[in-house]
Amino acid sequence: MDDYFENEFALFWISGNLLFFEYKPGVVINLEAAQRIVTDRIQMQKGKAYPVLCDIRGIADSDKAARDYLAQHGSVLTKAVSILAQQTLSIVMISFYLKISKPQVPTKVFNDKAKALEFLKTFV
Repeated sequence: MDDYFENEFALFWISGNLLFFEYKPGVVINLEAAQRIVTDRIQMQKGKAYPVLCDIRGIADSDKAARDYLAQHGSVLTKAVSILAQQTLSIVMISFYLKISKPQVPTKVFNDKAKALEFLKTFV
């Protein structure tokens, strides 16, 4: 691991020109948490954009303000985003949300980590 950061919501690390982002188990994301998460990630990146693997399987709940903030500001300094989700319902809901929010970088939802990484490799 080249760089690593942790806050009360997530772990972030950079390895092989990819940024890995993993929410901690059972976290609840509100607007304040979303703002902190994005700020911490951007500071850790030190001005460099990365393809991002975002593992959301630990999220217990999130509110609409947090989801809207992450949809608008969560892609700052990212080249592409793979969202790793576990449950079919989560994948369907996130896919729908992505269609509505129209992220500014290529973004896809996966339930298979290998496929999520394969998608990101084209943006390294």
